[in-house]
Amino acid sequence: MNPTAQRSLDIVAAVGLGVGAVFGLAGTFVPQDSLRQLFWAIDGVGLIVATALLTVKFLRRGSDFVAAGFLVFAIGESLLVSGTAAGLAGSVPSFGGGVALWAAALLLVSVPKEFATWVRAAGIVGSLLFLTVAARIFWGELLLPTSAPLPFYAYPVLVITFIGWIWTLVKDKA
Repeated sequence: MNPTAQRSLDIVAAVGLGVGAVFGLAGTFVPQDSLRQLFWAIDGVGLIVATALLTVKFLRRGSDFVAAGFLVFAIGESLLVSGTAAGLAGSVPSFGGGVALWAAALLLVSVPKEFATWVRAAGIVGSLLFLTVAARIFWGELLLPTSAPLPFYAYPVLVITFIGWIWTLVKDKA
């Protein structure tokens, strides 16, 4: 792929990650159900587009584990989006499955040395936090996507990871 086309895809992926970060966090804080669901739908679509593009980028680069991580993230995000319209309590089953896949994806992306150490560390911490959330849900706890301390305080760690991915995309060929 020519460098200009790849740069365009990197920019789209960075924008998708940024949209996901902003609308995902915003959705966590808005009290109105319909607005939260809209924000999380926008967040989910942005993240799915971004991680699909990152899958292709890292496959071409020969980084199969990282590419697989982004693919698993896109699948997990798809589960989350599928439950968003059901509201907080109705989304718990798909939320549990989605964050379990996020946990696996973050490990797949963060263990290989494709990103800076701080980005990888944030991804690993995020993975452990979301693994905890998923385990609690699968154990039968009704853990809403807005519950505190978890998953509420895991989202900023995920956003820090996104910022690291964006930073890497922007600096790659700037």
